[in-house]
Amino acid sequence: MIPDSFKQDLLGRVDIVEVVSRYVRLKKGGANFQGLCPFHNEKSPSFTVSPAKQFYHCFGCGAHGNAIGFLMSYGGLGYVDAVKDLASAAGMQLPEAQPRSREQAERESERKEQETSLVAVMERAMEFFRAQLKQAPRAIDYLKGRGLSGKIAARFRIGYAPEDWQGLKNAFPDYEHQSLVDAGLVIANEGRRYDRFRDRIMFPILNARGVVIGFGGRVLGEGEPPPGEAKGSPGPKYLNSPETPLFEKGREVYGLVQARDAMRAAGRVLVVEGYMDVVALAQFGVGYAVATLGTATTPVHVAKLLRLTDELVFAFDGDSAGRKAAWRALEVSLPLATDAKPIRFLFLPPEHDPDSYIRAHGKDAFEQLLREAPTLSEFLIAELRAQHDLGRAEGRAGFLSASKPHLEKLVAPALRMQLVREFATLARVGAEDLEGLLAPAGAPGFRRPAPARPQSRPAQSHEWKLLAYVAAYPRLATEVDFSAIDTDTMEGRVLGEIARWCRSDAGNAKSLDAMLIERFQGEPYAEFLFNAQAYPLQLKLTEEEAREQLVQELRKLDIRRKKQEISGLLQRLEQGALSKDEHLRFGRMVAEVKQLEQKLAADGQG
Repeated sequence: MIPDSFKQDLLGRVDIVEVVSRYVRLKKGGANFQGLCPFHNEKSPSFTVSPAKQFYHCFGCGAHGNAIGFLMSYGGLGYVDAVKDLASAAGMQLPEAQPRSREQAERESERKEQETSLVAVMERAMEFFRAQLKQAPRAIDYLKGRGLSGKIAARFRIGYAPEDWQGLKNAFPDYEHQSLVDAGLVIANEGRRYDRFRDRIMFPILNARGVVIGFGGRVLGEGEPPPGEAKGSPGPKYLNSPETPLFEKGREVYGLVQARDAMRAAGRVLVVEGYMDVVALAQFGVGYAVATLGTATTPVHVAKLLRLTDELVFAFDGDSAGRKAAWRALEVSLPLATDAKPIRFLFLPPEHDPDSYIRAHGKDAFEQLLREAPTLSEFLIAELRAQHDLGRAEGRAGFLSASKPHLEKLVAPALRMQLVREFATLARVGAEDLEGLLAPAGAPGFRRPAPARPQSRPAQSHEWKLLAYVAAYPRLATEVDFSAIDTDTMEGRVLGEIARWCRSDAGNAKSLDAMLIERFQGEPYAEFLFNAQAYPLQLKLTEEEAREQLVQELRKLDIRRKKQEISGLLQRLEQGALSKDEHLRFGRMVAEVKQLEQKLAADGQG
C-alpha cells in the first residue's frame, strides 16, 4: 500500500487540468474547465475539471475522481502504475509501500508471495529453454539461417522448448505443482498435464524491471496439435503465454528492456509485429524496435512508448491486413498524439517484413524508410481521400463527415489546427466552416454509451446539503459542531466519517478535496458522496459561500429538531402532564425557534 502521506504530497503537486488536457480538449469556463466527457457520448459538454479542488465530475454520467482515478478510468492503468505515472511527471520517487491494516498486509503478502513464486518458475523455465537450445541443432541452424549470432541470442535470452509433451519435467521435478499452470507453462486438461510450448524457439518477455513474465514461442516444424485434435493439423506459427498474474498482453511490449538505451540514443521507438523482427533488427544495428504481444496496439502501449522517446514509428506489412492493423493503431494513437512527438506509419513492400528488408538492403536503407514514412496526419488524409470522390460535392461531404470523428479525437492543438486547414482545403470549404461542423474535441474512443436518462440525485434534504458543502470543502467539517446531526442517516454517517478523517493528519493535505476522493473511493457510499461533492461545483459556490450555506442548513436542522421537541411537549401540555421545568423549556424553545427563523428570514433563507 502506498503511504497516504506520499499520495497527499503527490496530489498537492499534480495539476489535474494538465493531466486531463493530455487526452481531453478543455475550455476555460469561469473558475473551472469544461469539455466533452471522455466516459460517455454527449454533444454538449457536461464534464467539468476543477483546478482549485483537483477533481473532475461529469454532470451527465456521474464520472468523478482525482488525477489518479482519471488515469485509471481513462488510460486503463492500474492503481500503482497511475501513481507512478503522476509521480514521474512530478519528479517524485515512489516510496516503499506500507499496508494500512493487518488484513491488507496479509493480502499484499500473499500476492507478493504468489508473484515471487511465479517469477522464480519463469526464471527457471527460461534457463531450461536456454540450456535446451545448446542441445538442439535444428533450432541453432534455424537461428543461424535467420542471420542471428550467438551474442544476439544471448542478449535476448532466446531458448528452445523441446519436442516433448512433458519436457518441463526435467526442470521441475514436481510437475504437478499448481504454479506451473498459474504461470501458463503447463496446460491441465481433463486430468492430463502437458507443456504449452513444444518444439518452439522461445522468446522470453520481460517487464520494465527486466523480470521474465511470459514467453512467445515460434514453431520450428508444423507444430503438434493438443490432445484430442486431429494429427497433422498445424499448430499456430507463434504461441504466446496466456494472461497470468504476471502477464497482461495489452500492457507489455517485447524487447523494451533491450531497446531502452538505443531508444534514448535515437530518440525513436519502432513498433513491429513479431519477435523475430525485433531480434533481427537489433542484429543489424537497429536496437530501438519493440513488438506488441499478439494483440492489437492499445492506448497503454502508445502512452507508455511516447513517455520514453520523442518519435513513435509503426511498421506494418503493406498488404490489406497490415493496413487494417495500421488503421487500428492510428485510431488508438489520435487521442494521445502531441504536437512535439510525431507518430509515423511505415508500410514495407509486399514481399518484405522488417527482418527480410534489413537483411536484403541493410541498416541505412531501412532507416531511410523510417525517415520517409508517412506521418499520422498524412496516413489519415490518404486513407480518407481514397474512400471519397473529391471531384463531387457528395464525395467532399462524405470526406468531411468521415474526418469529423478523427479530428474530434485530437487534443494536440497545433496538429489539430493544421489538419483542420488541410481537410478544409481538400473539401473546398473554409477552415471556419469546418470548425463549425466540429463539436468541442474530446477523446470519444473511450466513451461508453450515454445514460438512457439523466442520473438521479438524492433528495436535497438539509443533511444532504450539509454533506455536499463539507465534501466540497472538507475543512468545513472541522469548524462545525455536528452533534445535532442524526447519525442513523446515510448523510449523518458519512459526515461523521469525513469529520473524523479531517481531524486526523489528512487535514494537513494541500489538496484535501482530491485526497477525500482517494480516502473514500471504494466505500459503499462512494457514489452518493461524490455526487454530493460535485453539487457546490455546479452552483459555483466559493468556500466562504459554502460556509454561509452550511451555517444556514445547520440552523434549519436546529429549528427542525426544536420543533419536534416542541411538538412532543405540546402533546404533554394538552394531557396536563407538563412539569414546571418542562413549561419553562417549552417557552424557551418557542422563543429560540422564533429567533432562528428571524435570522433565516433576514438572510433570505426563510
